Amino acid sequence: MIWDEKIECMSKEDMEELQLKRLQDVVTTAYNKVPYYHKRYTEKEIYPEDIETLADIEKLPFTTKTDLRESYPFGLFAVEQKDIIEIHTSSGTTGKPTVSGYTKEDLDIWGEVIARGLTMMGVDENDIIQNTHGYGLFTGGFGVHYGGQKVGATVVPISTGQTLRQIEIMKDFKTSVLIFTPSYGLHIAEELDEMGIKPSDLNLKVIGFGSESWTDAMRKQIEDKFQIPAYNIYGLTEVMGPGVAMECSQQDGLHLSEDHFYPEIIDPRTLKQVPENTQGELVLTTLTRVGMPLIRFRTRDVTKIHHEKCGCGRTLVKMDRITGRTDDMLKIKGVSVFPSQIEKALLSIDGVEPHYQIILTRPDVLDKIEVKVEASPEIFFDNVKELVGIRDKLAQAIHDEIGLRVNVTLVEPKTIDRVDSGKAVRVIDNRNK
Repeated sequence: MIWDEKIECMSKEDMEELQLKRLQDVVTTAYNKVPYYHKRYTEKEIYPEDIETLADIEKLPFTTKTDLRESYPFGLFAVEQKDIIEIHTSSGTTGKPTVSGYTKEDLDIWGEVIARGLTMMGVDENDIIQNTHGYGLFTGGFGVHYGGQKVGATVVPISTGQTLRQIEIMKDFKTSVLIFTPSYGLHIAEELDEMGIKPSDLNLKVIGFGSESWTDAMRKQIEDKFQIPAYNIYGLTEVMGPGVAMECSQQDGLHLSEDHFYPEIIDPRTLKQVPENTQGELVLTTLTRVGMPLIRFRTRDVTKIHHEKCGCGRTLVKMDRITGRTDDMLKIKGVSVFPSQIEKALLSIDGVEPHYQIILTRPDVLDKIEVKVEASPEIFFDNVKELVGIRDKLAQAIHDEIGLRVNVTLVEPKTIDRVDSGKAVRVIDNRNK
């Protein structure tokens, strides 16, 4: 089933015609109504009439998180404050938060793109969605909430935490759709296992997950533990929230709602666009957002995009899952390392759990890397010799993946902190402390 066949199966030529018209409109709006953009474009002698083709988007400067923070709180709004009916923000853990304002039209669009994705996952009006994403200023909970209501499903806005209560609700309400971050989903699975509750005891049929980096091995762990398919959801607070792109039944990339969000992939060093199917940094332009248009926003997320008719029948551009971020890339002994590379190596070895931490120190002039990972209970408590073998295998697998030697420490099950209220902390960088 397809939510909006006209858009989701539109030809590339027709989509580009629609995108150009919307791009011209949003640049005109930003120039006329957002002082930040008016100033930037005037300084660079760029005007709305200069956008004659989609390729002309490269004439426009990028927007970054720094720009959003400097415009805090409402400096990027294109409408009067009375027309903004909802506000969300980022966490603000590294400075001022970024603010995202929504008009009624914006909330309708947000619900629309999530509704498309939920339909891709097989969700309809008969489903009960248990939404463990956080509500409040975080966008995660609300996007799924609005989209779930739009498709007519019943939404249980339980938010994150209270894991035993989550399980009780799953059983009593006969939840059919479960939404979570990968790390929190694995935490729920642990609790289910400890309580002796099997997947067959529940009514779950599908999982939607996002808001955190993950690997194919982690998805496999989730699907194995719950015995149902798990689909990726992508989004970010600054652009809209979850639902910018969502995965269909093929599970080989996410369909990006390119009628609302125009994607580019750039080389983060040269800042130039790269050819299709080439990995780089995702840049997004909101084409229909009313309250707070963003033009050429640098997401810092590393992916690639490609056009082809999907096995599900949709023609919307597809993006690969995010494999890292240009701003959380670690420089270790001069080598660029993404935490996802270490996770991939860890999950390739049997006998360990998908709970780990990467700890970086600099005791003298050289970086030291320790990777703590939980051994599975049967191995940790029963076979010391096998532990040594697994530790050595893990160290070799990580070396093969990143080209650096690391110290691997196998720890007792359940000794690495579980985050019962959101995303797991995977990296602890103590090099500058």
